[in-house]
Amino acid sequence: MDLRSPKLRKIIDAWIEEDLGDGDLTRFVLNSRSVSAHWIAKENGTFCGGDLIKLIFQRIDPKVDVQLLIKDGQKFKKNQKLLELQGSSSSLVAGERVTLNVAMHLSGIATSTALLVNKLTGSNVKLVDTRKTTPGLRVFEKYAFRCGGGINHRLGLDDAAMLKENHIEWSKGINKSIKVLKNNIPWTTKIIVEAETPSQAKEAVEAGADGILLDEMSIETIQKLVPELRQLSKSNNSKYISKNVVIEVSGINPDNLSDYIFTGIDLISTSASITKSKWIDFSMRFSQSHE
Repeated sequence: MDLRSPKLRKIIDAWIEEDLGDGDLTRFVLNSRSVSAHWIAKENGTFCGGDLIKLIFQRIDPKVDVQLLIKDGQKFKKNQKLLELQGSSSSLVAGERVTLNVAMHLSGIATSTALLVNKLTGSNVKLVDTRKTTPGLRVFEKYAFRCGGGINHRLGLDDAAMLKENHIEWSKGINKSIKVLKNNIPWTTKIIVEAETPSQAKEAVEAGADGILLDEMSIETIQKLVPELRQLSKSNNSKYISKNVVIEVSGINPDNLSDYIFTGIDLISTSASITKSKWIDFSMRFSQSHE
């Protein structure tokens, strides 16, 4: 996540504008004296949002100093101090709610992701996210997913071509659709097919798909199918064939992730750690006045 991006700066400025409007009315009683503050974690978790916190405060007031005591992706304990701030009282109050909201939300995603990734410990299976994200927050939520130890799936429709149920139904089928895509998109772009049956998965491999997403298939079916797909990808002589097809599964209960470790798959995709995670509770506590 490159916070130098003008696109991201506009989003962050919109967050600030939403909360501040024409300015915090309590500034009239704060006198902008120099104060210190710090953040405390009110529960255990995995942290995310440090650089965002810094940037938001600096957009409000470049004189605010933020000292992070923890890095993104690191675990923290209840009552642990996470960061220290120093600046004018009005500036710290102005940035308090926005920064806490962002960090608590993203840390919730990172924490939830880390718990799921832990279920795959000792295997080569990776956890990947989906496009089920909050509108306007996708890049941040996907970053939080990475902080929790997961890896990202495509960011948008222009990242990779994925043929899903509707594409297959409304087009000329898997084989012809992949050939059309191969002739119209950059060779660097991946083609993924969501297969609901073993025959669809095999057809996709034969047609040269880079990735196969096995959707809502039983463990028994996956265990039988994966070796067949691996062999098919190695033996097919089609000019379109992908020799190292990536096999992904989706539509499974996150509580059962460890059951899929020995099925031979590469990826498990889930939206749960973004769509079902709860915010981690942080608190900003003011210390002393310097004037």
